[in-house]
Amino acid sequence: MNPAGSRHIPVLGREAIEKLRPRDGGVYVDATFGAGGYSRAILDVEGTRVIGIDRDRTAIAAGFDLVDRSGGRLTLVEDRFSHLAEVCAAQGISSVDGVVMDVGVSSMQLDQAERGFSFRLGGPLDMRMGHDGPTAADVIAVASEADLARIVYIFGEERHSRAVAKAIVAARKEAPVTTTRALADIVSRVVWAKPGEIHPATRTFQALRIFVNEELDELYLALAAAERVLKPGGRLVVVSFHSLEDRIVKTFLVERAKAGGGSRHLPEVNQAPPSFVILTKRPITAGGDEVSANPRARSAKLRAAERTEAAAHAAPALPAWPVLNDVMRGG
Repeated sequence: MNPAGSRHIPVLGREAIEKLRPRDGGVYVDATFGAGGYSRAILDVEGTRVIGIDRDRTAIAAGFDLVDRSGGRLTLVEDRFSHLAEVCAAQGISSVDGVVMDVGVSSMQLDQAERGFSFRLGGPLDMRMGHDGPTAADVIAVASEADLARIVYIFGEERHSRAVAKAIVAARKEAPVTTTRALADIVSRVVWAKPGEIHPATRTFQALRIFVNEELDELYLALAAAERVLKPGGRLVVVSFHSLEDRIVKTFLVERAKAGGGSRHLPEVNQAPPSFVILTKRPITAGGDEVSANPRARSAKLRAAERTEAAAHAAPALPAWPVLNDVMRGG
């Protein structure tokens, strides 16, 4: 299938499809549909079927034309990608041949000023990937200084998190912080950047976006869901864009690929057999041409693995970091 018109090329798109290895008759989950780049590439293989998931109804609506052209082979569902197993079940599918996910905010979302993701575009301080729940402005209005500092430190890896939190709390006493530019100005007064470095507000915006959308919890749950629905021989491909995401993906795959057993010094451990074989000993990164064409590709890392016949492992407990519901209710 080769739809007419321009085609969105996702970061590391060619490499992702090579690792996914779609085949005639296969069923695949595009867990982060976005502009539909992965789905188009999978549908180019005759006889494939794709379930596309996105929590952003704007992305779903923009994909309806592709649904029409797919001849019934593409189904789009507005939902969180952590629910991919339930989404498949609702379509009458218990197992799939591949899952691909591009983690984080999309270029489309960053380019829409009204979505409030970018400090470079003036807009409301929203940052929600979906259209429900608290906005970033809501979080800033009610979170304690201690919670704000933890959010910015953990999810933004910002060394000056306490200074940022203190500045936000002082500013909101004067007036509500409701726009991207207002927040960027506040952060820029306490975080300095040398020429050529990232904007001083970059890490704070990243932290709030991840927190508002519960992105890291979503990723943990989505990886475990993919493990449950993939057939033996099915493939998981994940593209991430910063160290927090990549660390989660790497740890998940390493844990699932362990062969078990002990050592000559330690007793045998009771460990589940490997549920994945890792296909990427090192993450795949973008080449110079792709980075030149799309600077966002500079930080992208692709990891892939193939499902074994072993049962899915028990899902680990989520890390004990700030939780949206707790912060919003003052817990």
